[in-house]
Amino acid sequence: MTVRTRFAPSPTGFLHLGGARTALFSWAYARHCGGDFILRIEDTDLERSTPEAVQAILDGMRWLGLQHDEGPFYQMQRMDRYREIIHQMLAEGTAYYCYCLPEELEAMRERQRLAGENPRYDGTWRPEPGKVLPPIPEGRSPVVRFKNPLDGAVSWDDSVKGLITIANRELDDLIIARQDGTPTYNFCVVVDDRDMRITHVIRGDDHVNNTPRQINILTALRAPIPQYAHVPMILGDDGEKLSKRHGAVSVMAYPEQGYLPEALLNYLARLGWGHGDDEIFSMPQFCEWFDFAHLSRSAAQFNPDKLKWLNNHYIRQADDTRLADMIRPRLLQMGARFEGAPALPEVVALLKERANTTHELADAALLFYVQPEPDTVLLAKHLTDASRPALTAFAVACRQVDWNRSAISDAIKAVLAQQGVKMPQLAMPLRLILTGQPHTPSIDAVVTLLGRETVLARLNSYAAMPSSGV
Repeated sequence: MTVRTRFAPSPTGFLHLGGARTALFSWAYARHCGGDFILRIEDTDLERSTPEAVQAILDGMRWLGLQHDEGPFYQMQRMDRYREIIHQMLAEGTAYYCYCLPEELEAMRERQRLAGENPRYDGTWRPEPGKVLPPIPEGRSPVVRFKNPLDGAVSWDDSVKGLITIANRELDDLIIARQDGTPTYNFCVVVDDRDMRITHVIRGDDHVNNTPRQINILTALRAPIPQYAHVPMILGDDGEKLSKRHGAVSVMAYPEQGYLPEALLNYLARLGWGHGDDEIFSMPQFCEWFDFAHLSRSAAQFNPDKLKWLNNHYIRQADDTRLADMIRPRLLQMGARFEGAPALPEVVALLKERANTTHELADAALLFYVQPEPDTVLLAKHLTDASRPALTAFAVACRQVDWNRSAISDAIKAVLAQQGVKMPQLAMPLRLILTGQPHTPSIDAVVTLLGRETVLARLNSYAAMPSSGV
């Protein structure tokens, strides 16, 4: 048997973290088993589904790198197939027409509530041997209901939750086609899973209540029953259901905030699944390890700090040119000028160790690509009678030294020894003059990247500034 999994989002909004995790688990299991991963867009909710939401889902999947083997399939393009199966079920007696009006159904439920019963369809139009059905109301369009078994129970061994059993008496006769003939969600899912030969369904545990109905319909269609795995929801760091107040929950908000896809994938993989104490792993390694046995039955908790920690790890591991290409547009928006400036990949290599996001990396890199504007009060405070001769001596050294970090570091040490000053007395005014910032990476690295001409020009521009006399 070829394992076939699917990710089937409804395009009523963006691809959120819960959906992305479901897609990741389904994709990984297919890859683990050498099977197929199918992408299906369940767009039958015409009032809420939008082309923009469809595109957001496709963009999110593409950014994450979760490549599907088949699809995307769209349910709205399969309406003829659903109607074909409904006609087949009507002919076989596993479905029937129901002519109840919505207000009649509500009155029925109200009577049941008053009698202390669970509200459910009472089978008014359900055909049974020897039963006389009411006269068909003139001019009234019917819905189509599935003829759910009255006795027995539905059981399945859920790969996450274990054995689940639901008595059929708890399930009423599900509407599978509306008055206008449009098939309903639960019915379309069943037909799709059958036609697409889905063997394993991995989805959120908010779908558990749908499962017994879907199993009964599959049984009526004499179709194989997939193996179900219902994963618990993701909670916010406060223990509440994940929502917008917990931060960005749209997958495509994360690249906009400076996250790498490999960091988000690694993080999502650990939300509800584990492999011992392993925290950092590649997607090929995850696919090799992934199985249902290590899926948690408990809700996972989203921790933005841990995601940021992972992002820092992957930024440090990332190719410098790739990161440079990612941050260049942000630098341009901030007024960066690259002519005559250090090569951006070299700046990235210097700064990426401390960056938690690519935005932080771009912000740190900006000092190499804009004209520095140090705070005059702060500069005057550090441009002292002791530091000015050291700066002058360093400028002289810069004209002669071989331009590499090791030689510049040696030159700085020699100036400190010659002038009898400590590192802060030289490094602080030097940072302010060269970058406008009081805090930078190691000053010898900054000087090396800026280049001899830029360093000398900026030192000369402050040569005439009076010292503070301190």
